[in-house]
Amino acid sequence: MEFIKVTKAKYVSDYIIHFTFNNGIEKSINLESELWGEIFEPLKNKDYFKNFKLNNFTIEWENGADFAPEFLFENELNTQST
Repeated sequence: MEFIKVTKAKYVSDYIIHFTFNNGIEKSINLESELWGEIFEPLKNKDYFKNFKLNNFTIEWENGADFAPEFLFENELNTQST
């Protein structure tokens, strides 16, 4: 069984990012309700939020904030599959 990874991520609008996973599934996820806690506080600034990068398995921000790819893949709240 292969581990789930984010292979592409594109900022859509507000707090929505469109993800493509290594199994071919794509989802647009609204992460606004997940931005709580000290590490995620800076991400409430939309200019900072949309400035993420893709590492070997998920997205991350300059301050070290990231979301586990399994969390993103399994997150059915506020998603649209394509």
